[in-house]
Order: sequence, then structure tokens, then C-alpha cells
Amino acid sequence: MAEIELNPGKTGFAGDDRVVPFQVEGLDVRGRAVTLGPLTDKILSRHAYPPPVARLLSEAIALTVLLGTSLKFQGKLIVQTQSDGPVNFLVADFTAPDGVRGYARFDEQALAAAQAAGKIEPHELLGKGILAFTIDQGEDSQRYQGIVALDGETLEEAAAAYFRQSEQIPTRVKLASAELFDRDPDGKPRHSWRAGGMVVQFLPQAPERMRQRDLHGGDGDNGQEFEEDDTWAEAQMLTSTVGPEELTDPDLGVERLLYRLFHERGVRVYDAQPVHDRCSCSRDKLHGVLSGFSAEEITSTIEDGEIRAECEFCSTIYKFDPSEFLRPN
Repeated sequence: MAEIELNPGKTGFAGDDRVVPFQVEGLDVRGRAVTLGPLTDKILSRHAYPPPVARLLSEAIALTVLLGTSLKFQGKLIVQTQSDGPVNFLVADFTAPDGVRGYARFDEQALAAAQAAGKIEPHELLGKGILAFTIDQGEDSQRYQGIVALDGETLEEAAAAYFRQSEQIPTRVKLASAELFDRDPDGKPRHSWRAGGMVVQFLPQAPERMRQRDLHGGDGDNGQEFEEDDTWAEAQMLTSTVGPEELTDPDLGVERLLYRLFHERGVRVYDAQPVHDRCSCSRDKLHGVLSGFSAEEITSTIEDGEIRAECEFCSTIYKFDPSEFLRPN
């Protein structure tokens, strides 16, 4: 992996749908940043989600892309929420090395009521539940799953809590989504969705510097006042200044944003990794699932003489002849 000492006047930009790893040696932090354009818009446009739902799902996709591109093996990372809010289910999965997809489920009536009441902040739409991170390395390996509570938190806050709880790495997460209204080359009005995100982690050589404040309900610090590492405090302060518009601006570029934030501390960027809108469904996979159905179950799925199955993620419709699964008497 090549590295570049960032100088926006000399360095080209990665552009949309490419994750940029970076390092700030002066702050002992490493991270990844991304702006998502066509990828996000394609995924969202298949389902015509209401704007509040589209915003949440696009942030979940950005989070999944940031974490998934750090996988060091051929496998899958699944990020999903299950909660009692109007948007009760979000799922995005990343299949190494570069495929991502996403899907959201919501209660139309509950969402309409929330919108009418002006309760459309992420934590209000999600409600209480869980955020789960699942790593699947294939059939011959056990799945690993980490779960954190959703209790009035945003996806940013819940993801940071996951790293603190499961990985014990001080982490700051920034996520954003936006609607872009512009014109196409012919001058016609055009609408699209964008998303962006950044993960910053404190990884000093001395592990004791990574000490963090005790989690709520823990054993505490025995009455001693907690002092956070000054360097990590500075890194968090700088990261907190990033606005949603900077993470989604198609003209800014991740590299220029990183330079704005960290140039005084010496930021370096590494080779960008492209990501693609890529569903893992297939006719063969669905055929295998249907082959495990009983004759009664197969019969109950027949409509107009055929079996139709639609992928929730990419909306592809697969059609099967019932005779493929029903044995003759």
C-alpha cells in the first residue's frame, strides 16, 4: 500500500465511492474516510424510500463501507439495527473486497406520525433496540457478533460505543447524508443522494495511553478523577469540527478535508479502495433455498403457475417453474 504525504496542491483526489485510509502520526491516530455518490443513490433509488429513511440507510451504508474495507480476509461484514422506532430495521453488508448493499424496513404510519410531530432526528426514528456487527468468514468459520444497545443514540454514537466495548479502542465516528439537487448536462433538474463518513481511532504505541472513562454502570475509577490523553482529546476536538456538508460535498474531496483537519500534525493518506453497489443474491442461491421447502410450502408459493422471489436488497425478481421442486406422484 503506497502512502502519500498529503499536499492538496500536488495530490489527486480519490473521488466518490472510494475509501481513503489515513494516518496522523502527530496525533497517534489512524482512520478511514469516504464520500459516497452514485453507489448510495443507486441503492436508495431502487426502493424510493422517504427522505428520513433514506438518510438513515445511507449513513448505515457509509458506516459499513468504512468498517468493511478494513477486513483482512475474504468474508462479509453485516451491520444492522433492530429497534422499536418508526425505522425498525436497517441492514447493510459489505462483501470483501469491494461489494456493498443495503435495505431498510419502516412502519409507514409511525413514520408519518413522527414527521407530523417533527420527530425526525436519527435517534427518534430508530428508537430503542440494538446495533449489531456480524463478521462472517464463510461456511467453515464461526460467525462473530458484537452487539450494543440503541437507547436514544445515533448510529455514530452507537458505533463508537461498540469499539469502546468490544475492541477497547478509543474511536470517533462521523456520518452524514444529503440530498443533492442540481442539473444534468442537458440542463434538466436532477436529484440524487450522497453519504459520507469518517472513522478516527487512537492507536498509540503505549497501550496505557488508550485508557478510557469507565462505561456507565461499570466499576468506576475508584473515586479518582479521570484524565483523558491530551493527544486523543485534540484529535477528537478536530474531528468534531467536521460538518455534514463537508462529508457529502462532491467538490471538496476527502483529501482536502483531511488536510483541513490535520495538516498541522502531518496527515498521510494511502491508496484509496473503490467500493461498488453489488448484491450477493443469485438464482442458484434462491434455487438452493427453495429446494429445501416441503411440497406443501412450494405449493403455497405458486402464483399464476410460477414461483416469484424478489431480493429485498436489489429488487431483482427471479422466476421459477414449480416443476423444478415438485416431484411427480
